[in-house]
Amino acid sequence: MAQFAVIGLGRFGAAASLELMRMGHAVLGVDVDPKLVDKYADRLTRAVIADVSDSAAVEELGLENYDVVLVAIGEDVQASLLCVVHLKTLGIQTIWVKASSHAQHLILNKLGVARVVHPEEEMGLRIAQALSYPMVNDYIPLGNGEFVVEIRVSDRLDGKPLSAILRDGPEAPRVLLVKHRSQAIVQPPAEHVVHANDMMVMFGTLESLRAMAPRLA
Repeated sequence: MAQFAVIGLGRFGAAASLELMRMGHAVLGVDVDPKLVDKYADRLTRAVIADVSDSAAVEELGLENYDVVLVAIGEDVQASLLCVVHLKTLGIQTIWVKASSHAQHLILNKLGVARVVHPEEEMGLRIAQALSYPMVNDYIPLGNGEFVVEIRVSDRLDGKPLSAILRDGPEAPRVLLVKHRSQAIVQPPAEHVVHANDMMVMFGTLESLRAMAPRLA
């Protein structure tokens, strides 16, 4: 079980907090609004009222022992940036921050946070991917244009070996794992036969995965 602190209990922060709790982690929820803190007090490990633009208030939270601090403050960009500055001053190592603009993203990168999150943009990308490539269940961007994607094998590919599905060459996507019912085959050979509704986990560049999408439909 990991320990997470979520600063800002608006819709995004609350949703992240509750999902982390559902997954069995300990969550400290922090917000300046007493009504929001009261709303989630019984659903989180701990909930605290604090003005995180105040360095003393941030220090009193005792965040040094938390695995990750997620700054999920919404519209108050100044409070979000001040909070990050206070966290960095305290030596907090792993800070994730919700950003609402490109300018805020640039400042957060300069401050050296671990990750900048754009919830609306990321959700929009996921919806676009789902609409364009319905065989893709989920994907993880790794940076530098590379992705890990989870793909459901279509009925049309039932009984075919991977060699008949995949492109050849060093730039072609690679199959990392095939899951057939309860069995997982790691790094399957080219002669491995897939079946409808198997799940394939693949790695490749966005361009190579796009080029391959028509063969997976």
